Amino acid sequence: MPLKAILVALLTLAFVAGLGRWLAVDNTSVFSWATGSNGGPSASNPVASHPASANPSARQALTPEPPDNALGFMLASVADEYQHAVRYPDYSIPLSAAQAEAYQGNRYQPVALPLEGGGQFTVTLEKFRYVQQEDILVVASLSGNQVVNDRLDAVLESAQSRSKADRAALTPSDENGYFQGTLKARGEPGEYRLIVEATVDGQPVRHASTLTIEPDLGEFNGLGRVTTRGNDLVIPLHFEARESGAYALSAQLVHRGEPVAQLQTEKQLDTTSDTLELKAHGTVLANREIDGELGLMHIQIRRLPARPGDRTDYAFGPEEGYRFTPPDLDSLTDTPAGDPESEQRAALLRQLADKF
Repeated sequence: MPLKAILVALLTLAFVAGLGRWLAVDNTSVFSWATGSNGGPSASNPVASHPASANPSARQALTPEPPDNALGFMLASVADEYQHAVRYPDYSIPLSAAQAEAYQGNRYQPVALPLEGGGQFTVTLEKFRYVQQEDILVVASLSGNQVVNDRLDAVLESAQSRSKADRAALTPSDENGYFQGTLKARGEPGEYRLIVEATVDGQPVRHASTLTIEPDLGEFNGLGRVTTRGNDLVIPLHFEARESGAYALSAQLVHRGEPVAQLQTEKQLDTTSDTLELKAHGTVLANREIDGELGLMHIQIRRLPARPGDRTDYAFGPEEGYRFTPPDLDSLTDTPAGDPESEQRAALLRQLADKF
C-alpha cells in the first residue's frame, strides 16, 4: 500500500477516535467505547449469555458479516446513538427498571464472609449513608455447623484515624442464627468502618463493612404547585437548607410503581430560597397513558464542594417519597429536546458516514 494511503487511513481512524471522545464529554453512557467508562447505571446489568456461545459453529452463524465499508458503518452507528441520546435533556432521562434500581443512591449491599464448612457470616444494614447521631441498626447472621458464642461485638471506627466512634453488643433475635443491635452515627462526617466480631469454634472472626456519616443538611418540606411550562412538567420541591451553598437534587418520577424518568437540577440555596424545580420533559411523558397520581421516589440532595478537596455531602428525602395529581398533560409533546450544537454534531456525523 502506498505510504500516502497508509497515512490517510491512520489519520481517519485517529479522527474518528477523537470525535468519539469529543462527543463523549456530555454523553459518557452512550460513547463508553471512547472514554473507557462502564456505561453508567445500565452497565451493572450484564446481558445473559446466549446458549449458542458454547457452540463455535452456531456462534459463527449468529455473528453478522462485517460490512464492506466498516468505517462508514461505524460512523452511521455512532450517529444513530447520538441522535437518540440528544432527544432527552440532561435534566429528564428515561429510565428502565434496571436503571432505576442502579440510580438508588442509599442502598446497602450485604457482604457474605465465607466460613469453613460452607458457612457464611453476613452483616446487613438498612442503608449506606447515615446522618450524624442517627441510629444504625445492625443485623448479622451466621450459617453453618459452627459453634458460635451467644453475642457479637460491633465497633464503628473512622476509616482514616481508626478512632472508635461507638460500640454495641449484638444479641440473638431468634433461633435461626440472627443477631442484632444498634449503634449511633457519632463522629465527624466521613467514611467509617463497621467491624462485627464473632467467636466461631473458639476462634475470633471479623467482618468489616463500609458506611458514611453525613452532616444534617436540612429538611424536606414537601411539594409546591405542579404545573406545565413549555414542554416540561415542573415539580417544585421545598428544601430548607441549614447552610448556604450549591445543591444538586435528583429524584425518580414514577407512575403506578413503574419508573418513568430520572430528574435532576442544581441551584444555589440560601436562607431566602428553599425551592428547587425538577422538570420532566415531554419526551418522557407524551407517549404514556398517565392516569391518576405521579410520584417522586428515591429523592437525593447533595451539597456540592465549595472548593477543590471538599467532600460532597448527601441527604435523602422521605422513604415514601411524594405523590401528586398532575395537571392536564395534553400540551406536552414528544419533540426532541436537542440544541443547536447537538444538532450540528449529529449532522456532521451523518455527513461523514455518507462519505465512506
